[in-house]
Amino acid sequence: MQKNTILVVDDEVSILTLMKQAFSRAGYEVRTADSAKAALEILEDEKIHVMFLDLNMPEMNGLELCRRIRKDMPMAIIIAMTGHASLFELADCREAGFD
Repeated sequence: MQKNTILVVDDEVSILTLMKQAFSRAGYEVRTADSAKAALEILEDEKIHVMFLDLNMPEMNGLELCRRIRKDMPMAIIIAMTGHASLFELADCREAGFD
């Protein structure tokens, strides 16, 4: 039986570790990336349909990463994560393609 895979993207190692442990215990295969670039490299090789993306990352933020993923994977489920949000970012997230 094939495991369902989740991709978690965050520049904080502690968040990656926490999310990986939680989803692994729930029976999911978990891939992690500490940058948008690393996430895109993973997605070149693997079909992952559920993703959790940090909004605040250096180089490429979660909004831009979501837009790039949506071009190739319009049916993916992409969830935004952040420790610092505002109502204005909510509209930006919806526009970028977050679920």
